[in-house]
Amino acid sequence: MLNTSLVSIATDTLPLEGAWYEPAGRKARSAALLFHGNTMNFYTGAPRFLPPRLAELGLASLAFNRRGHDILAIRDSRAAEGAAFQTIAEAIADNHYAAGWLAACGFAHPVVIGHSNGGMLAVRHVAEHPQTPALVLLSAHCGGANMLPLASRAGLLAQERLAELSAQAEALVRAGRGSELMLLPGWWYVTSAASFLDLANCPDILELAPRIACPVLYLRGDAETRDLYPAEEFQRRCAGACDVEIVAQCDHFYRGREAAVADLVCRWLSNALERGRQ
Repeated sequence: MLNTSLVSIATDTLPLEGAWYEPAGRKARSAALLFHGNTMNFYTGAPRFLPPRLAELGLASLAFNRRGHDILAIRDSRAAEGAAFQTIAEAIADNHYAAGWLAACGFAHPVVIGHSNGGMLAVRHVAEHPQTPALVLLSAHCGGANMLPLASRAGLLAQERLAELSAQAEALVRAGRGSELMLLPGWWYVTSAASFLDLANCPDILELAPRIACPVLYLRGDAETRDLYPAEEFQRRCAGACDVEIVAQCDHFYRGREAAVADLVCRWLSNALERGRQ
């Protein structure tokens, strides 16, 4: 059982909306910070199905929307927001804001769990927070300069039109129209010119791996490509212990395999945190 509260975390512009989960009937022994995947949000995917299981371990959880949540959204006006306008710098800042909120609640060094783009951002976050007790990467993509070409070749984002759409985005930005929306042939289907070009600023998780000394679990579904989700190479480069788990019959969103993923994560976390207390 767990208690759930909706929360709002101030930033320098729009607040981050989220949910704070606490074990019912007892004080949390620690906390977890959950980073959602690209164009997702705090109430879908791992940030939704993990908190009840984490509470069984005595962990509170903060799941929150980055300002780049969903593809497009509005809140209290007709002004558009969402992942179509996101930047890497803003996403990194949002994770810092959320960590600050948790610290104010008494949890200065939470476990960090990130899915997909949130996993890539989690590596960057933990590289800057070396006292993190454990890091869980759920299908974290590679980031870096190779991410956009690899994702496009896999049928996402620009697909075979990468050169054409990059040139279109560059022309719009030069004309002062960086916030203008562009259609993409693959997921996530719509983005702004400036945000599309900003993908070049994704942190490279393999370059950051030597800075990660805390215990790491890197999980990937067997339907996912090894080059885009490089668990084994991250493990090889990681400064600390890194365990890799490949989940059978599992896609990028863990459809139908949520329980298996939660079992793996919680079993690993329980062991990692117990070793950390010894």
